[in-house]
Parts: sequence; structure tokens; C-alpha cells
Amino acid sequence: MSKEFAIAMIMVASAIGPALAIGLIGFSGLRAMGRNPEVSDKVQGVMTLALAFAEALAIYGLVMSLILQFT
Repeated sequence: MSKEFAIAMIMVASAIGPALAIGLIGFSGLRAMGRNPEVSDKVQGVMTLALAFAEALAIYGLVMSLILQFT
């Protein structure tokens, strides 16, 4: 397995994983707000924090692939 293939696989995994997580977080958050509108402020805050953590996974994958590319 070549170095370029490993970098490509890291980028694919770091793009697909967080994308699915962000979609699921958004879907679940909106569904919770639709069922119980009184707590939408709390749900929105927790959802925003979860989205930031999911996006951080994509950034970690990008950093790993860049480290592999330039070493």
C-alpha cells in the first residue's frame, strides 16, 4: 500500500465520518426541538457543542494526512 493511498483513505474516512455525525446530530436536534419546543434553547446549545466536536474529527484527519504528506 502506497503512502498516497493511505493519505487518500484517511481523507475519505475523515470526510465521511464527521459528515454522517453532523447529519445525525442535526436531525436528532431538530426532532427534539419539534417534540418539545420549550427546551429548544438547551437542545440548541448542546447540539452546537456536539457539532463542534464532530467537526474537530474532520480537522484531525486533515492534520494527519498533511503530516503524512510532508514527512
